Amino acid sequence: MRSTTLLLGAGGILAILLIVIGFISLRGRGGLSERLDQFAGRGGKEAAAEAAPKKRRGRDSSALAKQIDRAIADRGFAGRISRDLARANMKLTVAEFLALRLLSGFGGIGVAYLIALIRGFKPIVLVIIGLVVGLFVPSFLVRRAKGKRLRSFNNQLGDTITLLANSLRSGYSLLQSMEMVSREAPPPVSEEFHRVVQEVGLGLSTQQALANLLRRVPSDDLDLMITAINIQHEVGGNLAQILDTIGHTIRERVRIKGEIRVLVAQQRISGYVVAGLPVILGLVLSFITPAYMLPLFKMGLPPFLAKKGQEGWICMPICAGILMLMGFFIIQRIVNIEV
Repeated sequence: MRSTTLLLGAGGILAILLIVIGFISLRGRGGLSERLDQFAGRGGKEAAAEAAPKKRRGRDSSALAKQIDRAIADRGFAGRISRDLARANMKLTVAEFLALRLLSGFGGIGVAYLIALIRGFKPIVLVIIGLVVGLFVPSFLVRRAKGKRLRSFNNQLGDTITLLANSLRSGYSLLQSMEMVSREAPPPVSEEFHRVVQEVGLGLSTQQALANLLRRVPSDDLDLMITAINIQHEVGGNLAQILDTIGHTIRERVRIKGEIRVLVAQQRISGYVVAGLPVILGLVLSFITPAYMLPLFKMGLPPFLAKKGQEGWICMPICAGILMLMGFFIIQRIVNIEV
């Protein structure tokens, strides 16, 4: 039994380490930009020749992932996962992300089973909790990376629009101005405008490339800028002056959002504390004195099915969890002020 416990725990910890290493390796992994560079001719023949053996090796090693991608290509969830990965700038296919979620689920099961055997809890309950948590950890990381990247893009967009306007005044075309932004601006703005320039170089129109940019970065401010560019393309006008006005509006909106975020920071932190403190305290008490917390989670029949003398449902933990979630979401809704 002890050897089985150690084996499961070691397997769970190894799975979690592999997940962390996989997410870290995404930063150095080549993706769409490198392929676009190759086909657009920016890497030259030497780069294409060097990429050919790597491409063949990658084709051999990812055959299973491609088969899974083809099998789930027509599913609705595959499109949503692919869109979220693109918005988070994670160079993963849908099949690789699903495999990562499965690996994370096994890691959660192993860690939960190890904790249950060490502390004397019922394994089935903790195993289910570990499976659910493990399956949702990769999605949480993707959602967090997507939100962080979108906030960073919105904060840089005002200065980027000013740079575009000044470049247009100096005599550059719109495409040349976007190429200059891709060289001078910090990421993620530089990465996204670099993709726009690459897509135009591959034959897409500027409107299509900007629509793809908006699909990758769902920003209201970016939508305003792209709409102004499309209208100017149709009817004409002074685009530099229009972009100056839009840039000033976006900078003021970012400033107001920052002030609001500072004003409601205490309330937002209070929501996290109120929702997390009972859970953390319950876990600490469960590890210190398991016998003290076990009666609270003793399983039984629902009250309307329990006979006299039998134990009923675990109403207190369920009701407490529902009320804490309701309070947390209500607080977050109150402090989420739209500008």
